[in-house]
Amino acid sequence: MASGWMIRAGRGGKLIEDFESGYISIGWNELGDLTKLQSIDDIRAAYIASYGNPKPAKTANSVAMLRKFRDEIQKGDTVISYSPERREYLVGEDLGLYQFMPEGKQIGGHSHTRTVKWLGAVSRDTLPLSTRNSLGSTLTLFSLSVSVLNDILAALHGKPIIQTEQEIEEDFSETKGKAISDAHELIKDKILALQPEEMEELAAAILRAMGYKTKISPRGPDRGVDVIASPDGLGLTQPRIKVEVKHRAGAMGSQAIRSFVGVLRTGDTGLYVSTGGFSREARYEAERATYPVTLIDTDDLADLIVAHYDKFDMDGRVLVPLIRVYWPAE
Repeated sequence: MASGWMIRAGRGGKLIEDFESGYISIGWNELGDLTKLQSIDDIRAAYIASYGNPKPAKTANSVAMLRKFRDEIQKGDTVISYSPERREYLVGEDLGLYQFMPEGKQIGGHSHTRTVKWLGAVSRDTLPLSTRNSLGSTLTLFSLSVSVLNDILAALHGKPIIQTEQEIEEDFSETKGKAISDAHELIKDKILALQPEEMEELAAAILRAMGYKTKISPRGPDRGVDVIASPDGLGLTQPRIKVEVKHRAGAMGSQAIRSFVGVLRTGDTGLYVSTGGFSREARYEAERATYPVTLIDTDDLADLIVAHYDKFDMDGRVLVPLIRVYWPAE
């Protein structure tokens, strides 16, 4: 069964007219003719030689796209590209020919090209919301799911795709939920990339955003308390919050919670932060503790950051840089 591929026509679709001449293309010209590179390791080596490797993840993504462009797109596959200006998808059939164009014959300044027979165009507005959102990835090149490809081909051949009001609302809700979920996981990635001392600073930043003043224990033995938060910042007034932060793999057990409870005194409230989570016994230990103890895992941290980020000070924002994303009102 033929596959489907989406390829960006440059930033803002600026190469769409070049594509319409019967090609699709990608950059990274300095690698030279990809047919001379036998394996993905050869492509990676050539990429690093030409562009360096300051960000290994970016290198891996670029190498993967180059390999897909050369090897995975096959003759007969459906290829689409998007014109933001016309709000339509150009739909075509790959003719199975990768070419390296020399300077002067490049397509939109790109040397890596494939020939395409364009079959027509599909208005974005005729596609279901879920399909439109699937096509919204910012990747230069990615494969299409079967359902998205079917929607594109149906629209190309004039078959109406009718969605009920309920289906539209469900698609909207599902898309919004996925965006929130994806953002949550990316924020967790940022948290887990912090150093142990930065985790203590993050816990303090969250509490400051909640209206407390904080004091972080000096490095070295902390006697079970990494951060103290209170209205006066000295711990002399209540509520007085004592925070222990553990930034490591593996769930914390009941003994760690018992040790933490042991440093709490009358008027104290305990927060135990563990990016590795907590065992069931640890949660039970916190529930039956003499003093109030709240357990905070990585999911809780991500939720707290989002809830209070507007009031984060600069120190907190440097630890976890975020940008605001606007979403259409329902």
